[in-house]
Amino acid sequence: MVYLDNSLGIRIICIMNFKLDKTLIEFSKIFFKAGYSCYLVGGAVRNLYAGLPVSDYDFTTNAHPETIIKLFKRVIPTGIKHGTVTVLFRDLKLEVTTYRTDGDYSDNRRPDKVEFTSSILDDLKRRDFTINSMAYDPLTKELLDPHNGKSDLKNKKIRAIGNPAERFQEDALRIMRACRFVAQLGFFIEPETLSGMKEKSSNLKSVSAERIRDEILKILSSKKPSSAFHVMEETAVLKLILPELSDCRGIEQKGYHNFDVLDHCLYSCDGAPQDNLTVRTAAALHDIGKPIALGHDELGIPTFHGHELASERLSKNILERLKVPKAFETDVLHLIKHHMFNYLPEWSDSAVRRFIAKVGYNNLNNLFLLRVADQYGMNNKPVNSINLYDFKKRIEEILTKDHAFSIKDLDINGNILINDASIPKGPEVGIVLDYLLETVLDDPSQNVEKKLIEIASNFYQTRLS
Repeated sequence: MVYLDNSLGIRIICIMNFKLDKTLIEFSKIFFKAGYSCYLVGGAVRNLYAGLPVSDYDFTTNAHPETIIKLFKRVIPTGIKHGTVTVLFRDLKLEVTTYRTDGDYSDNRRPDKVEFTSSILDDLKRRDFTINSMAYDPLTKELLDPHNGKSDLKNKKIRAIGNPAERFQEDALRIMRACRFVAQLGFFIEPETLSGMKEKSSNLKSVSAERIRDEILKILSSKKPSSAFHVMEETAVLKLILPELSDCRGIEQKGYHNFDVLDHCLYSCDGAPQDNLTVRTAAALHDIGKPIALGHDELGIPTFHGHELASERLSKNILERLKVPKAFETDVLHLIKHHMFNYLPEWSDSAVRRFIAKVGYNNLNNLFLLRVADQYGMNNKPVNSINLYDFKKRIEEILTKDHAFSIKDLDINGNILINDASIPKGPEVGIVLDYLLETVLDDPSQNVEKKLIEIASNFYQTRLS
């Protein structure tokens, strides 16, 4: 329905009875009673209309920040320079921004200055995409949609508001957001918006690594990451921010692989558990060393000997560049380094125990999930691997009876070696402990303190003394 409002101009309104938490209704009433309007905006409205889960609620109002601070007891001035505060209301964190228009974006990220406005329509006009430019009044249940966001939602279309190139010139991170929405929502980007992304992709150079990282991690956590990465490739974004991954395009593989290295990595990422960011990241990067390791056998068939180590090295560069947490980086790199295990049924129990010791008991589950994802990425569909199932079963059987897979699992420690086995303090203690672990991996029955003291003493006297 279209209404003429003398104060706001023509606006498109419909009535939507969204089910909202009572706390949000109470929150809106506080503004109304004080004589102000208050609209729910952004992703919350988009997801409510599309029937998707909502995790964050953002509001916009004609009340200025200093007024909002007076209306509520607990307010954090998170972005007060740009008219944004975070209100702690009941058990919710609600971001509230005053209606505003934006000035120039000299850093391609945030406006140099903002001006408050009395018009919600002016505020909606400054936003990125039509599907994010709707506003909902929790009290009147009016849905404002001046840019036909509802229509684009129904058609699964991502469309920039106004001139796409101008929107991406203002804030280059919107390019990454568009890619993310493709993966999260399963939408497509309409041609003009896609063209604007290509034209302004180089502006991402001025966006901080942390901002880029956050968008990439959200893409990796979305339903189908490969769709976002394909758009990133089409718009030259992938070459700009992840050149190591982009370089995998055109590196062909033989055998069971139906895709080149780039698509294999991307589909492997799709095949990893959506709720496991460590495995998702490792899957996306696990083969990026193949262009470096590329060789050919006597028949001209491509080979990639040692690519897992090259992939680990390149992935370390990427993760450090994106400034991910160190513990996360360590876990991802460990999986990439060890993803090329090749189990054979004739392996002895000792060999299986050594495998567990090498990769680490705590990493086994993620390593197997990465292998499943790797196999998924060969044909872009699930694969039932009997060999992998048998290996997991074999490991489970060994874990039920053997428990020493690292030095800390030994029934002895450095102090005991020094006091009871006459091993001098120094590097010899570490050497002896390594030897004892190898002994126990060969024969778990030796993991008894008395036996280990005897073995340690003999080893030191005959090999180190």
